[in-house]
Amino acid sequence: MEIEYEKKYHEVERDNWWFVSRRKFLLDALKNVPKDSIILDIGCSSGIFLKELASIGFKMEQLYGIDISEKAIENCKNNGLQNVFVMDAQNITLTEKFDIIVASDCLEHLQDDTKAIKNWCDLLQIGGVIYVFVPAFQSLWSSHDEVNMHFRRYTSTELKVILQKEKLTILKSSYWNFFLFIPLYIFRKIDAVLSGNKKKEGHIIDGAMTNIILLKLLLLENWLLKFVNFPFGVSTFCIAKKK
Repeated sequence: MEIEYEKKYHEVERDNWWFVSRRKFLLDALKNVPKDSIILDIGCSSGIFLKELASIGFKMEQLYGIDISEKAIENCKNNGLQNVFVMDAQNITLTEKFDIIVASDCLEHLQDDTKAIKNWCDLLQIGGVIYVFVPAFQSLWSSHDEVNMHFRRYTSTELKVILQKEKLTILKSSYWNFFLFIPLYIFRKIDAVLSGNKKKEGHIIDGAMTNIILLKLLLLENWLLKFVNFPFGVSTFCIAKKK
């Protein structure tokens, strides 16, 4: 991720609709998990998700995070987290075995995603569960992906296949951010034409009223995902178990 964009990312990640709604989805998914579970957040950024896990009863000493960014881990430590490390997500060298692993918008940053998934699977306890979110559909590729230093975007099937290669059992698979897919697709195609050879910039949609509206929309999607799977979306995710 480019330095200036990372700075903006850290400024908005606590309150921005995208990050808040995804954290709420994960917190809801984990609310009934035993509170003594050992949890790893891959690509933990400033550690906001780990702090929120602690706030609902998970033991701080059993919450771990890794990030490739030294600034992100510095922010984590400033936020009171201790088990956080600067580390390459393709080669996590922690000795612990985890009950839960979360990787939100991380896999697409890694050149060798197969190697990364194998490494993550090795870190899971038998019976452990992994939650993986990634950007969806190569047709949505834009300057936003380039600024974020993505290698690829995924279909739901592609993400499932890479997890199943490691003998993980898929518990749930769906797209996410379904309602915004078509407007975002149109916006990115128009932007690609208009931007031409201009300097590539990432897009963070913000503004107070926009933030409220989009947050409510994604919270509605989170609720609907308890009953349905969406056929397309801006992101896709898998929840998989090691047996």
